[in-house]
Amino acid sequence: MDNKNVDEIKELISEKEVIKIIKELVEIPSYPGIQSQETKVAERIKHIFESENIKAEVQEVVDGRCNVIAKIKGNGIGKNLLLTGHTDTVPPYDMENACQLIEKENKLYGRGTVDMKGPLACMIASMIAIKRSKVELKGDLIFAGVIDEEEGSEGTIDLLKRNLDIDAAIVGEPTSLEICVAHRGLEWIEFDFVGKTVHGGKQEEGINAIVKATNFIQRIEDEVMPKIYSNAHPIIGTSSMNYGTINGGTQPSTVAGNCKLKIDRRWVPKENYQDMLKEYQDILDDMSKKDDKFKCEMKIMKESVMRDGYVHEAMETDTNSQIVKISKGITDKIMDKDTKLTYFPAWTDGGLLSSYGNIETIVFAPGDLESAHSSKEFIDKKQIYPATVIYILIALEYCS
Repeated sequence: MDNKNVDEIKELISEKEVIKIIKELVEIPSYPGIQSQETKVAERIKHIFESENIKAEVQEVVDGRCNVIAKIKGNGIGKNLLLTGHTDTVPPYDMENACQLIEKENKLYGRGTVDMKGPLACMIASMIAIKRSKVELKGDLIFAGVIDEEEGSEGTIDLLKRNLDIDAAIVGEPTSLEICVAHRGLEWIEFDFVGKTVHGGKQEEGINAIVKATNFIQRIEDEVMPKIYSNAHPIIGTSSMNYGTINGGTQPSTVAGNCKLKIDRRWVPKENYQDMLKEYQDILDDMSKKDDKFKCEMKIMKESVMRDGYVHEAMETDTNSQIVKISKGITDKIMDKDTKLTYFPAWTDGGLLSSYGNIETIVFAPGDLESAHSSKEFIDKKQIYPATVIYILIALEYCS
């Protein structure tokens, strides 16, 4: 690859065109509460592709909510690459003019600019540039704009169930153009402790659920936490656990008859999900055996439940894999620096593609994750066009 390649790409797609796509997508709300939530975004993307003679299809997944799939077919003798990201966003919350693209000081503001309509636009633009180039690919280049990543990831699960022939994938979550080859798995777990409510003047006749919960927490601290922080991954570091909320009782003069504890548990690749849950259940079983007044139910929080057979698994891709090597080599040259191979600090649909699809997956896109979901969500304008060029060059090399 040399400057001539990049100059030729600049003739095929412009930064102005990429920003226009971002604007079109941001202006279409796709957060919870919108009828069919992401479908109008999917239809807009389909229209953009079809206007460039790229075959695209809107596919219903659930409740009128639709993925959009586009493909530039190769000649059948190369590897197939997926460019993918989610079309749903979080609500505006307190973000003013959330569905308008506002440019200020080289930043583009709006809900979804960084998470992740901006990265999606770069992927779409890269497909358009390759189509315009009339280059014949050996493998298929596929785009998938998927629903529901912010909740149950129904879109990517549906994609996997369709058994698409995919060798590698790039998930467009914002990484500031660093290449993420791994991330932790994620589960939200709820513990419901049941006691016996009585007046505080007769507390010896009651069973205090708050006390039972704190005893359980101490067992976690003594037995589970040391295991969590001793299980290290060479790129990610250790697994983790956070006590998120604890609520119990009704008033100071009443023995608490209930207490609810919610935790966030994250695990590194190769840590077994069922073994992780068993660590907590074993403690509950032991405490119940030793104390007939101890009652607690463990369950996965509703917000964290996925379709049967799927959980928020961890992601890991070999740093010597072809997609990683090609992506790093191209990004190094375009950005003129040694690109960091690192991990993504949050969960992504890459965990599903990697764990259930056995697809070599990286997370890579413009933008800083820090502003996602905030009232000041933005994407750095300076990263948008380099990302588009990088996607183009990765696809040309990988699919050839």
